Amino acid sequence: MAQTTPSAQTKPTRRDPRQVARLILPYTLLILLTVVFVAPLLWMLSTSLKPNFQTTQFPPNWIPQDFSGEGYSTILTTTTQNPVLRWFINSLVAATAHAALVLVTASMAAYALARMNFRGKNILFALIISTLFIPQFVFLMPNYLIVDSLGWLDTLLAVIVPSAAGAFGVFFLRQFYLSLPQELEEAALIDGANRYQIFLRIILPISKAPLATLAVLSFLTSWNDFLWPVYVLLSPQNYTLPPGLSVLQGAYNTNYTVIMAGGVLASVPVLILYLFAQRYIIQGVSRSGLKG
Repeated sequence: MAQTTPSAQTKPTRRDPRQVARLILPYTLLILLTVVFVAPLLWMLSTSLKPNFQTTQFPPNWIPQDFSGEGYSTILTTTTQNPVLRWFINSLVAATAHAALVLVTASMAAYALARMNFRGKNILFALIISTLFIPQFVFLMPNYLIVDSLGWLDTLLAVIVPSAAGAFGVFFLRQFYLSLPQELEEAALIDGANRYQIFLRIILPISKAPLATLAVLSFLTSWNDFLWPVYVLLSPQNYTLPPGLSVLQGAYNTNYTVIMAGGVLASVPVLILYLFAQRYIIQGVSRSGLKG
């Protein structure tokens, strides 16, 4: 049996310098984008751990010279006018309930528009999509009058329900449902399943990725909403975090430690949610929105 000589052994392949040069630019841009997005979060965390007199020092220090928890102790001290923990709980309840309601309404509407045939379906879908091009502040007065007539003013229902039937969720899920093979439903129909059973037992279980993506986006929309809660939440006890922190900023307009501590508190649930859902978000975005 012939032996392989050292000269005939395979040499490690060298990467083409042109390929390396082509990779430098995208990776450099990714690093710069990472710095742009992460640096404000790190600065906010650093400032929240400084004594207030160090927050305005020049040149600024990224690492606090003296670590202090006065910002967190201030915002976590419950008062009648600034119950920050109550605002946090209100935001958590409102955003979670809003996301759940969006999933219910959007999934059913999207399934009907994608997989069922009825007269006027395309016109109805066009009308729903057209609402995406209308500025949201146009709906402030009609929604306010509806909420007022229902007796929901100054309650969390006012920030949970009105925007739960948005057009984006319907469009997003419809695009995913259109990509599913028809054979799945045809086989279930042959086995005697009705539309309701197909939707619950077949469509929803294979829609985890887009549903998780829509849930995260809806949660973030409600969590960060400032304008609408300002109009419908009247008493400090019922505020959510965005309008509540604006009041806090007015009360401590030079206390940057307190303001940044409130920002860190508002960021924690969002970061945790994204860490748990990032795999589904990537899958959902890659599989939705491409098929017309």
